[in-house]
Amino acid sequence: MTCRDLGGACDKVFKAETFEEISKKCKEHGMEMYQRGDVPHIEAMTLMSEQMSDPDSMDEWLAQKQAEFEALP
Repeated sequence: MTCRDLGGACDKVFKAETFEEISKKCKEHGMEMYQRGDVPHIEAMTLMSEQMSDPDSMDEWLAQKQAEFEALP
């Protein structure tokens, strides 16, 4: 999956055996980009946090992304 697939701002590819590992790698990448002051990533994080302010929305989004991960070849 890519950063963009997970709500981010670039096409960096993350590979892992589990969705939890993918999620962790994406979070680490996001924090690195935030620390670098990468504006597109910061904007993507801001938008995502606004959209995910409701716990139900966050759960639905995570379930959808996990299903996408599990459907990958």
